[in-house]
Amino acid sequence: MNRPSTGPVTAFGPDFPFAYDDWIAHPAGLAQLPTQAHGQEVAIIGAGMAGMTAAHELMKIGLRPVIYEASRMGGRLRSQPFEGGQGVVAELGGMRFPASSTAFFHYVRLLGLQTQPFPNPLTEAAGSTVIDLEGQTHYARRLEDLPPLFREVAQAWDEALQELGFGELQQALRERDAPRLKALWDALVPLWDDRTFYDFVAQSRAFSRLSFRHREVFGQVGFGTGGWDSDFPNTLLEILRVVLTGCDENQHLIVGGAQQVPLGLWQHVPSHLTHWPAGTSLARLHGGATRPGVKAIARADHGRLAVTDAWGHTRHYAAVLATCQSWLLTTQIAVEESLFSQPLWMALDRTRYMQSSKTFVMVDRPFWKDPDPATGRDTLSMTLTDRLTRGTYLFDNGPDKPAVICLSYAWMSDALKMLPHPPDRRVQLALDALRKIYPNVDIASHIVGDPITVSWEADPHFLGAFKGALPGHYRYNHRMYTHFMQDDLPAAERGVFLAGDDVSFTPAWVEGAVQTALNAVWGIAHQFGGRCDPVNPGPGDRFEELAPVGLPD
Repeated sequence: MNRPSTGPVTAFGPDFPFAYDDWIAHPAGLAQLPTQAHGQEVAIIGAGMAGMTAAHELMKIGLRPVIYEASRMGGRLRSQPFEGGQGVVAELGGMRFPASSTAFFHYVRLLGLQTQPFPNPLTEAAGSTVIDLEGQTHYARRLEDLPPLFREVAQAWDEALQELGFGELQQALRERDAPRLKALWDALVPLWDDRTFYDFVAQSRAFSRLSFRHREVFGQVGFGTGGWDSDFPNTLLEILRVVLTGCDENQHLIVGGAQQVPLGLWQHVPSHLTHWPAGTSLARLHGGATRPGVKAIARADHGRLAVTDAWGHTRHYAAVLATCQSWLLTTQIAVEESLFSQPLWMALDRTRYMQSSKTFVMVDRPFWKDPDPATGRDTLSMTLTDRLTRGTYLFDNGPDKPAVICLSYAWMSDALKMLPHPPDRRVQLALDALRKIYPNVDIASHIVGDPITVSWEADPHFLGAFKGALPGHYRYNHRMYTHFMQDDLPAAERGVFLAGDDVSFTPAWVEGAVQTALNAVWGIAHQFGGRCDPVNPGPGDRFEELAPVGLPD
């Protein structure tokens, strides 16, 4: 596909710069299978975005996905309706999706879903923003409205990125110049894999000439989506990927809830199908319901893979795709040890998940738009603070509908502070914190219905919100990400594939789940003897030239 010399920022690499959006949109399709493979079953463990993407595409090329789900369809795209809320939802998982997530938005468009800008701080969608730090409150609509300290922090962050050659990296990404992008990125990997994000910030020329206070502001309230301190212990590479691929800007929400995307793929009837009759959908292939959760995976005597569900029923498959979080392969599912190499087990077990907590309430109307009679400012604003709430977001569903306030969105230690408390107590703690910022605003008087909260680390089917790679984890990520290339594996280790945002190099972003699912589609099709059309080669066909750089053990 021809592209302009300078295009938009997309999630094109940088570790594996393959154009997934072009691949899935190409009229030649993803792969063609030998006739004898048509109708063969493939087990898909997990009905989140990765599982549903893979199942949808495998069905289209003529295989029969059999989806297992232990909890609820959608995974961490979980949109929970408020009782009596006229379709108003709380987005407990993924809620803001960068425009750079072009493979994900392929499916959003396919399903005809609507989007709108997410009300991030200092954006037009938010209207106004309040930054409350160490007891001082600042009201702003633009960065320029804030005191010089905040502008100095923003400028220092931009300058620090340029110390890494950020402009040249992003230009190569915009142009989809894979050789140039790889050369630049691959040179950074060995230099920064072992160093933390905080180390980079503190040692950068841009920040080192400023005070500790500047780093503190960057950590507590930051820019884009908020403070960066919960990511300070992570490897710099993880943060650099996020900003390089535009994940932290130009974000959108899915009107009506993000869970509509995986649920929509379950019901969607593709216009072009191989083998299956017109009108076939995943829901129809499954008789309207997924199979229960998986409790064991083993190699059967005949070489196929035996998958046993929660009720003890065992079925056999030539291929299995596991999209659950990697810790579940040792804590929830009894996976025969010989199915993975010991180095891959090390990678799966060393994955480090970050905690995340959200507390939502539904209110009678978007009252925050009422102007304060004394100041003319909005009654309530999108709020970033060092208090318990950390981030407070406001969702307006229209003047004739109830509205939603995410009272608190917190990560890591701030999320753990909420963990022991029931929903009502979480709401009260958040209201107490916000009352110190807005002493004259009675938020509680507007609350209707019951609150909705989540702590992902307390959910036995997740054990955390998303991966946060620590220094030295690049090798582990490399093993997980490249596992879909199985021709060189011993026969005993073939057939089980991995996908999900924690397998990708961009954890916490749905695009990583989609891209690794598409890697698995290629790997599974390849195992069944399938091939991509030469005019539309897949990720495995281009793997040798685009493969993530390896680091020595």
